[in-house]
Amino acid sequence: MSSEHLLEVLNPATEEVIAAIAAAGPADVDAAVTHAARAQRIWAALTPGDRARHLRRFAATVDEHLEELARLEVREAGHTIGNARWEAGNVRDLLDYAAGGVERLTGRQIPVPGGLDVTILEPLGVVGVIAPWNFPMPIAAWGTAPALAAGNAVLLKPAETTPLTALRLAELALEAGLPEHLFQVLPGHGDITGDALVRHPGVAKIVFTGSTRTGRRIAALGAEQIKPVTLELGGKSPNIVFADSDLKAAVDPFSFLDNSGQDCCARTRILVQEQVYDEVRELLAETLAAVVVGDPADEKTQMGPLISRQQLDRVRGFVPDDAPALRGSAPEGPGFWFPPTVLTGERPDSAAACEEIFGPVAVLLPFTDEADAIRLANATPYGLSGSIWTRDVGRALRVSQAVRAGNLSVNSHASVRYWTPFGGYKQSGVGRELGPDALAAFTETKNVFISTEGPAQ
Repeated sequence: MSSEHLLEVLNPATEEVIAAIAAAGPADVDAAVTHAARAQRIWAALTPGDRARHLRRFAATVDEHLEELARLEVREAGHTIGNARWEAGNVRDLLDYAAGGVERLTGRQIPVPGGLDVTILEPLGVVGVIAPWNFPMPIAAWGTAPALAAGNAVLLKPAETTPLTALRLAELALEAGLPEHLFQVLPGHGDITGDALVRHPGVAKIVFTGSTRTGRRIAALGAEQIKPVTLELGGKSPNIVFADSDLKAAVDPFSFLDNSGQDCCARTRILVQEQVYDEVRELLAETLAAVVVGDPADEKTQMGPLISRQQLDRVRGFVPDDAPALRGSAPEGPGFWFPPTVLTGERPDSAAACEEIFGPVAVLLPFTDEADAIRLANATPYGLSGSIWTRDVGRALRVSQAVRAGNLSVNSHASVRYWTPFGGYKQSGVGRELGPDALAAFTETKNVFISTEGPAQ
């Protein structure tokens, strides 16, 4: 790759430069596509069983390097060590799960008159995956693992701030025996490297996770070539707490503080039935004060820094110093630190209540009844995730059906499981990732009709 432009990688907890990585330019992207296309033909020609064995070896190799990958994630992304270990393990698990689908990626036999009709699922070719900085390893694997399993080559562009784990995963793929150039990593800037990847006619599909604004641009560029895209975009997820809930479980602050709030599924709108509003407010005040914010490499730390100075400035812009709020604490000095915060004086239509902040900030809003809760939950252009807390099963089902979001949890804050589909409504994206249908999203369906009628007599 060209060394004309270097990406400086900072440790968000110290602001120290930990690496300088050569950024790929358009010529590098073009060469990568050429090499990937050749490798893909070799890969697709393998038997399904052989591809599955390769992916399982890749998973096993990742497993052998879990702690190394986790420590690298702590340094480049500021994630707590516990979270980083889970993320590395998730890459391993996704590869294993995708390997199990290779030999089950079957077509159908469709009854038709005059012959036999079958469908065949064929790989697309070269797939581009553009991963974000908030969960660099898992989200990269969401696209990479099923795309490889379906017989494609993958070009992964990591975020500018977090390329190190992606580059290491590509090295581990080679160690595991995957064909050279089948899985390549192209670090670089979104408007240069990412743009070249999306525009390249040799890239058959783009998988993007990031902001809604960038997702719109990628969708428009893909449309120029009628290129399919999967977009996992922003969120402003509600946490709907009814008065009959287990309140301590329902208002767990890590429903919006996990990964320092840099999570598109974060439950940043805490909607509380007015009868228990004061009790919830007191619970939040207690739990926020107890959150341990600090060195992400320390096993006791519960929340680390934000990713960058730019992100810190953005979060600060939503929280004036005099805003009515419940606040925890955060370190002073070097690093991109912001304290856990719940805003208590916001209107439902305020910027903090409607826009994705992507930091450890939530808003606390009261509601009157079930209809009011649904109205507030849907009063956003996003529709990615959310939680519903109630002991009333009928209410849980009614509200789940009424809330316009792709991933809802009842009496739980978990949004993502690699066994189940994930994606959003409205401005939160297009398409689904993960789950049993993930491999099929990286294939074309070919229909073949075979006549069984003999020649005319």
